[in-house]
Amino acid sequence: MSRILTESVSRRSFLVSAGVTVGGAFAANLLPSSVFAATKPIVLRYTSSLPDTHPLNKQMKAASEAIKAETNGAVDLQVYANGAMGGDTDMLSQVRAGAIDFIPLPGAILSTLVPAMSIESMPFAFKDYDSVWAALDGKLGEHVRAKTEKVGLIPMEKVWNNGFRQITSSTRPINTPQDLAGFKLRVLVSPLWTSMFSALGASPTGISINETYSALQTKVVDGQENPLVVVESARFYEVQKYCSLTDHIWGGFWIVASGKTFPKLPADVQEIVSRQINAAALVQRQQVIDLNASLEPSLTAHGITFNKVDRSLFRADLQSKGFYTQWKEKYGPEAWSLLEQYAGQLS
Repeated sequence: MSRILTESVSRRSFLVSAGVTVGGAFAANLLPSSVFAATKPIVLRYTSSLPDTHPLNKQMKAASEAIKAETNGAVDLQVYANGAMGGDTDMLSQVRAGAIDFIPLPGAILSTLVPAMSIESMPFAFKDYDSVWAALDGKLGEHVRAKTEKVGLIPMEKVWNNGFRQITSSTRPINTPQDLAGFKLRVLVSPLWTSMFSALGASPTGISINETYSALQTKVVDGQENPLVVVESARFYEVQKYCSLTDHIWGGFWIVASGKTFPKLPADVQEIVSRQINAAALVQRQQVIDLNASLEPSLTAHGITFNKVDRSLFRADLQSKGFYTQWKEKYGPEAWSLLEQYAGQLS
C-alpha cells in the first residue's frame, strides 16, 4: 500500500481532530493538513449488492465501527447493502468514477477490467481452503493486485470469503456433466463462468445477484450456482428444490477502493481503514466456512434435497474439451504458473 499513501499526517494530529466529507463530492487534489480543524468527519461510502444479512456486509459494519472507534469518530465508513446503489456493474462504474469509495466484487466481475482477476475462480482448481488462502495471500494474490492497481482500483490486501459454490435447481439434481445438458442456469456476468458452463453443456445466463430471485421465480432460469450462505441469505430455497454439492468454484470478494478518492486521504486514514478492513476479512473468512458447513440441515428443513457429486468427472470433462488450455492462453504463462503452484497441474 506504500505506493498510494500520498500524505504524511502524524497519528497524534489525526486522532485528536476531525476531517471532511470525501466520497463523490471530493473535488480537491489532496487533503491539506488544515482539514483536521474542520468539524465534519471524513465520510466514506461502501456499497454492496448482497443482502445486509450476508456475513460480508455484517463484518463491513463491524469494520466501520472499529474505524470510527480508532479515529475517535473522525472517519465514518457508511455501509449500504441490498443493491441500494445498483447492481454489480453499476457499482463498478461508480467506484471508478469516485462516486463510491469501496465496493466488494468477485474477481469474475472485476475481470471485465482486469482479466487476471478471474483466475481465482478457475473451475475445480482449489481442493480446499488451505490452498485458496495460500494462493491469494501469496504470490498469486500479489500478481492480481498489481494488475488491478493499473486500472485505477485499489484492492485491499485480504480477499473476503464467499465459499465454494454449489448448483441449485428447480427441475432436477445435477450428478454428472451430462445432467447439465440444456440446463438454464443463472451465472455471474463473467466470461469464465459462461465459458465453463457452456463447455459442460449448460445454457448459462449472466444475471446480477439482486435480480436472481426474480429470474428463478419466473423460470427465466431453472437454477443458479452460489455458496450455501448465499442460498440461505437470499432465500433461494423458496424457489429451488435441489442442491448439488459440486464445489465447482471457490469464489471470494475483493474489497476495492476508488483510485480517485482513496489516495487523496491522509496517510493515517488510509492505514487505519485498510488495516481494519483486512482484519474484518479474516474474521469473515472463518464465519463463512462455519456457516456454509452448518447450513445443509436448515436448508433441508426448508425443502432442499442435497446430493454429492464426483468432482473428478467434471474436471476430466473440461480437460477433454480443452477448457484449461484455452484459459491458460488467455491468462498467460506467468499467471497460470502461479495458479498451478497452488492448484496442481490443470492443463
